[in-house]
Amino acid sequence: MHEDFLHHVWKYQKLDKQTVLKTQQGEELLIIATGRHNTSSSGPDFLNAQIKIGDQIWAGNVEIHVNASDWYAHRHEEDSNYESVILHVVWEEDVEVYRNRQEPLPCLELKHRIDQQTINNYETLTGNFSKTINCEKSFNQFDDFTLNNWFERVYIERLEEKTKTIAQLLEKNHSHWEDALFQLLSKNFGLNKNGEVFLDVAQQIGYRTVLKHNHALEDLESLLLGTAGLLDIDTEDVYVKTLRSNYTYLSHKYNLKRSKFKPDFFRLRPDNFPSIRFAQLAKVYHNTPQLFQAIIHAKTKKEIYALFQVELSSFWDTHYSLTKTSPPKKKKVSTTFIDLLIINTIIPLKFHYENQTGEVDFEALFDIMKALKPEKNSKVNVFEKLRPNTNTSAFNSQALLQLKTRYCDKNYCLKCHLGQKLVNHSV
Repeated sequence: MHEDFLHHVWKYQKLDKQTVLKTQQGEELLIIATGRHNTSSSGPDFLNAQIKIGDQIWAGNVEIHVNASDWYAHRHEEDSNYESVILHVVWEEDVEVYRNRQEPLPCLELKHRIDQQTINNYETLTGNFSKTINCEKSFNQFDDFTLNNWFERVYIERLEEKTKTIAQLLEKNHSHWEDALFQLLSKNFGLNKNGEVFLDVAQQIGYRTVLKHNHALEDLESLLLGTAGLLDIDTEDVYVKTLRSNYTYLSHKYNLKRSKFKPDFFRLRPDNFPSIRFAQLAKVYHNTPQLFQAIIHAKTKKEIYALFQVELSSFWDTHYSLTKTSPPKKKKVSTTFIDLLIINTIIPLKFHYENQTGEVDFEALFDIMKALKPEKNSKVNVFEKLRPNTNTSAFNSQALLQLKTRYCDKNYCLKCHLGQKLVNHSV
């Protein structure tokens, strides 16, 4: 027996109530309100509950354990947070628990009070030592309405997690949204491998400096590439020498320091080379200096694509790096890369901005995500194998990633709406 199951039983009152509930002390018990589930790491499990014992109504907190002796094992008798506990709910009362004043703490024992089918469903679900997910045999039974509603909820959870970084950047930048966007976007242009380098470069330069030089593409490239240390090379190339000369002047003017991180080219596809990504970032801000406002006003995938589908200058036609030439090719930002920006930067930013300034237009945000191609990886493929056509868009991909990493991988079945339905035999 696990404590999280007992939490579920208490929260949803999955009790056999064919006979009157009684405490272990023999007094009649009426549950008026189960209380608010306390999901923090400290304090009683359910707060502000109301119960009636005999003729007395009590208001306070409820603590839940598998065995009553866990009260002492966890040293609750020494913690003032537990002085307001009005009921001890346990699977088995192996010892009697006393309050500080040496009076018995009312106790409800559950081992003969839980619907047997609920127990069987729980044991079947959590006893599945599958290599995929606990509910793999049942996942295909959920109706589309149930799945879609749960996907919306877990995707919103994922957005809330992503906005923590945005909130931190806003705090560091005194609530200047353009500054925060420049840094967040730079980090995501660097992808996982060079994200910290790109973020550090953006923080060294600052959005205001970019805004002062947005009219001159060479200046923007000089600022980004120079601060990243990519112009510290010996070359006879006229364009590179111009960028290096520009950076020497601009770095003295703005007292810029080179990034403490070094860009990494190892095992990257040429299209993802830091030099190319910095040049593309420069072109984006050259074309749209007030990028934050443009993103906020963009309502469709097509409008967002228009902001990022930039084409680089002729120098980059024959270069992926600043040191070697390559066969001629136009270096455009791919739709696949823009989709990553939309998923990891644009939608979280719009969500956080709308959440801070008014009402979130979830339908519009979801529509953009549903217009993007689905992501393919081992985590989402698990669900696709169990239920074909589950992963139909980036919206579904992100929801499935959240479901797998935050629920399935942690065996949080009883925190998952799908797991709850299986345990409650309501599929």
